[in-house]
Amino acid sequence: MALFKKRQVGKPGEWYYCLVHHKVEEGPECPAKDRFGPYSSPEEANHAMETAQERNLEWQNDPKWNDKSREEDEGTSAP
Repeated sequence: MALFKKRQVGKPGEWYYCLVHHKVEEGPECPAKDRFGPYSSPEEANHAMETAQERNLEWQNDPKWNDKSREEDEGTSAP
């Protein structure tokens, strides 16, 4: 363990959503691995989970990321 831990200091106006505490924070209070952000407003940070879910659905349904569609476009098939 490090002797001196550098505390991350947030900038005013940067908002994060903490995945551990399930709350909005101004500036990074928790480690980067435990948060989404930065967002420009507390309202935007408060909807971080919904935004992530919407983006995940978009990516899952994106034909460019669907392996089966990519194989068909290239004219190859899996063995």
